Amino acid sequence: MLKNYLKIALRSLQKNKMNTAINITGLSVGMICCILIVMYVADELSYDRYWANGERIYRMALERKYPDRSAKYAIIPASYAQDVKREIPEVAESVRLISFGGENAPTLLKYQNQTFEERHVMLADSSFFRVFQVPLLEGKPDLVLNRPNTVVLTQSTAKRIFGNTNPIGKTLEMVQGPKLEVTGICEDLPRNVHFTFDFLASTRGFPVADQINHINFSSTTYLLLRPNAAPDAVQAKFPALVAKYAAGEVQRNFGVDFDQYLKARNGYFYFLQPLRSIHLDSNLESELQANGSRTLVYMFMVIAGFVLLIACINFMNLATARSSERAKEVGIRKSLGSTKSQLAAQFLTESVLLSVFSFTLAIGLVILLLPLFNQLADKELSARFLIRWTTLPALFILALLVGLLAGSYPAGVLSSFEPIKVLKGKFLSTRQGHQLRNGLVVFQFSISIMLIISTLVVYRQLRYVQNKELGFAKEAVITVQGAGFLGNNTEAFKQDIGQIAGVQTVAGTSATPGEANYFGITFKKEGDRETVTGRGMVVDDQYLQTLQMTMAAGRPFSKAFNDSLSVVINEEAAKELGLTDPIGKRVVSPDDFGREGDAEVVYTVVGVVKNFHFASLHQRIAPLFIINDRWFGRTNNEVVMRIQSPNPQAVLARTEGIWKRYLPDQPFHYSFLESDWGALYQSEQVSQRIFGVFSLLAILIACMGLLGLAIYIIQQRTKEIGVRKVLGASIPGIVALLSRDFLKLVLIAFIVASPVAWYAMNRWLQDFAYKIDIEWWVFAVAGILAVGIALLTVSYQSVKAALMNPVKSLRTE
Repeated sequence: MLKNYLKIALRSLQKNKMNTAINITGLSVGMICCILIVMYVADELSYDRYWANGERIYRMALERKYPDRSAKYAIIPASYAQDVKREIPEVAESVRLISFGGENAPTLLKYQNQTFEERHVMLADSSFFRVFQVPLLEGKPDLVLNRPNTVVLTQSTAKRIFGNTNPIGKTLEMVQGPKLEVTGICEDLPRNVHFTFDFLASTRGFPVADQINHINFSSTTYLLLRPNAAPDAVQAKFPALVAKYAAGEVQRNFGVDFDQYLKARNGYFYFLQPLRSIHLDSNLESELQANGSRTLVYMFMVIAGFVLLIACINFMNLATARSSERAKEVGIRKSLGSTKSQLAAQFLTESVLLSVFSFTLAIGLVILLLPLFNQLADKELSARFLIRWTTLPALFILALLVGLLAGSYPAGVLSSFEPIKVLKGKFLSTRQGHQLRNGLVVFQFSISIMLIISTLVVYRQLRYVQNKELGFAKEAVITVQGAGFLGNNTEAFKQDIGQIAGVQTVAGTSATPGEANYFGITFKKEGDRETVTGRGMVVDDQYLQTLQMTMAAGRPFSKAFNDSLSVVINEEAAKELGLTDPIGKRVVSPDDFGREGDAEVVYTVVGVVKNFHFASLHQRIAPLFIINDRWFGRTNNEVVMRIQSPNPQAVLARTEGIWKRYLPDQPFHYSFLESDWGALYQSEQVSQRIFGVFSLLAILIACMGLLGLAIYIIQQRTKEIGVRKVLGASIPGIVALLSRDFLKLVLIAFIVASPVAWYAMNRWLQDFAYKIDIEWWVFAVAGILAVGIALLTVSYQSVKAALMNPVKSLRTE
């Protein structure tokens, strides 16, 4: 029986080549979209599944409350790790990770007169391998990090530095740091974890980890809870712990009783984040790396389902539209004894056969398109995912389900025809079937219009954040990274590159806009108890001018003044400090940056810079305190230069030459500030690209279905067209007549799609502190595009039918 079904199905598909081609193309494209998004979503959901006991590991995060705002941090004070383990029985282990350097400040290591750059360097407690069970190839988990100045390398890092030599016991020298003994080698971490390292050094011996500290944030802290321990119960014990350990430091640093500090709406509120939810659900300040978005994952899943559903709807529409052609076939089969179930099985076989063929084609195309999709989605997905023993059968079952779904309604309709009426030529398409087809077309185009609106909104928001007035000029600014290695030669280096033709100004800084290098710092107005905690940076006398920032009051730093104890603040800091006339006012900070004997430092406000966006537009502008680099012996982490040259590469080549004079063994690295700022919105750029591509594909599939439907309906009205032409109807009139019904459906789809798209994109925009308004013309453009595309789709067939010889039309059977 099955063989017979397959034989008849193949004959039917061959007979109707146009419909078969439309259905296979639509289903294949829909399945390609679905498979690619399944791969993307599976990769996003796989983050941090690598860790054994991952369900018991939590990150301790912080919400820092201020009188009129709050900020959430992924880093917390370093001393809480041991306090929590000691005082909360449910905590089995704790470990701190401290990021060391970064992409813009690589750590330099020396071994046998060779210098190596490491960008993924971390400090970790000796408990690291008890919490995160990374397999060790050399060394014992409890011993590799239990002494000062020890380090564990990943397998690839060990091979890169030492070749095939066993590195255990050998010494690496950190430039501007201690010598480190290699005590272990671990497996390379997979890509789908929310932090990574190549070089893991012991926290012992580093002051940032050894000092008692309960109020300044420096470490990412993880807790391994005991089996069956309730995270809510652990979290409930944090307030008492904070009161016990932070009260003294608050009194000592801020000069205020802890209860009064809390009454002034300040506070430290700690909470737990499940390890496996960090990548998709966490967007805190000072994350170890950029995270994903669960909302985005869900949106892509919905898009995949909708695109596949559009392809299924095409099949249903075309199959039911052709019902009159197959009515006699059904009548004859029923008169010869075929049952309704046998006929339904025959039609389902056709749809499943189409679906399986489309699935096979889609798998091959996915493998070919995967490199392009990886570039589009900023991923490293592998075709190996498709041939896993769990994945391929699951996708094949999905293809079967798609075939059954697409064929279920047509099979039910076709198998229900009454043979006597059909064979007497009394078969007519039902009004219900006509309405269903119209409803399906409306549904298809509703989805397409929603995707068009979403693409336009994402594009406009990205344009807004990239072109918004930021308070500084990011164009033509080059950042030279790793300048901290210049040490006492910093000023000489800046002077030398300032002489290069095309270089306008040169400045030094600890951070540039868009980076995470802004440190936490606390100030209060002299004589006040209420403090303001904001972000801090260290700059030289030319930094504000180089980035072309505008002063709201006072002056920037200047070599003409002794500004070693001067501070420039932004407007937000002046507002929170309550300084209505800030110039000349004295402000006090308990942060002495390691100066011995200084319990607190008194600064004089010499300038107020207009608010500028030093973080992405996801975050509101926070209070910013800018300190002069004379505190630090004129050394800077980065050097920035503004250029005006038709040949930036020539300027960079000369800059690199000067760098090599001062640091011959260290690589020269630079970046353009404009590009760095754009990289802050990588996730949104991925969204824009994927929305754009899938919107195009959804519209393509919907239009293919519309084209097939138009061809069929025009064929059914061939005689009507001939009669109208004989009676004097014009070609434009006939084209308008044939197109009008389709355009009505698209307009209804526009009315349905607009409020849904507005709601979805309004929710998405809530992630931005600074965002666009969704204006009416976005919907108008989407509607015009949809109408235009639909008109183009059906107009060719309409014009072709209108131009046909009426005599030939009237002879058509």
